[in-house]
Amino acid sequence: MTQKITVIRGDGIGPEIMDATLYVLDQLNAGLEYEDADAGLVALEKHGDLMPAVTLESIARNKVALKSPLTTPVGGGFTSINVSLRRHFDLYANVRPAHTFPNTKSRFDNVDLITVRENTEGAYLAEGQEVSADGETAFSGTRITRKGSERIVRYAFELARSVGRKKVTAVHKANIIKSTSGLFLNVAREVAAQYPDIEFQEMIVDNCCMQLVMRPEQFDVIVTTNLFGDIISDLCAGLVGGLGLAPGANIGKDAAIFEAVHGTAPDIAGQDKANPCALLLAAAQMLDHIGQPENAERLRKAIVATMEAKDSLTGDLGGTGTTMGFAKAIATRL
Repeated sequence: MTQKITVIRGDGIGPEIMDATLYVLDQLNAGLEYEDADAGLVALEKHGDLMPAVTLESIARNKVALKSPLTTPVGGGFTSINVSLRRHFDLYANVRPAHTFPNTKSRFDNVDLITVRENTEGAYLAEGQEVSADGETAFSGTRITRKGSERIVRYAFELARSVGRKKVTAVHKANIIKSTSGLFLNVAREVAAQYPDIEFQEMIVDNCCMQLVMRPEQFDVIVTTNLFGDIISDLCAGLVGGLGLAPGANIGKDAAIFEAVHGTAPDIAGQDKANPCALLLAAAQMLDHIGQPENAERLRKAIVATMEAKDSLTGDLGGTGTTMGFAKAIATRL
């Protein structure tokens, strides 16, 4: 039985890391069929739209997409493509694992945590944005809902239970922002009470950031609101060697998009230098999502083994290998 997925090759280094990732996935014999779709600058040139309707239809039809980094042009009224996709498909859960890998520049060797970020509301809605005529005052509103808070916290607890995690930490700023952050925390407490088998912890966001860089091993699953989650998940990527090792899943009721979190790196595009690991790890998340956990684990283990052997590593990992050379080295270990 085959599983069709939408493949968005993206901009900059996107096509290179996607080719490398699909090469490795093909060696897994996971029964995947690819449907190419355009987004970003490539789509703007071909279709006159950053996110063409045909691409949205493809994702809606297949319900699963694997996406390389995209460029949203600066200025001109262009809205973030990633934000637009999350809102269009109501991809409310952003799931970003941070796991220590061998032979990286990481300062820690014991990080293994997951950040679960609410993906559709909060500060990034930026409601009522305005700047006063004299340019002296700016305003932007934040909206948090009980529904949004409840479903993201429940997702975090269900994820923890399904993968054997023991603790969920709700990160907030309810001591100061008593309305929005207070609502999120109150709902988190209510949901946590329904999962007595999992330890629940509350932590103010500034303390969380300090604790992460001092003792990251104390965390298991972190659940938080949109803005805090964006910041914390990048911080966690820094704990394990950078965004080149940071995958992300955007999951909703009817669709899921898996992506490399890093940008398009136009300075090295077309040079076969980019590290494909973030997209490969996102592909592993995708395999878990579609019911192939064994293949997901094979893929992760092959990545670790290749890094342990320092075989064909790319420049950011201290090697001299190429994007596809690194991918082929991983594929040989499957």
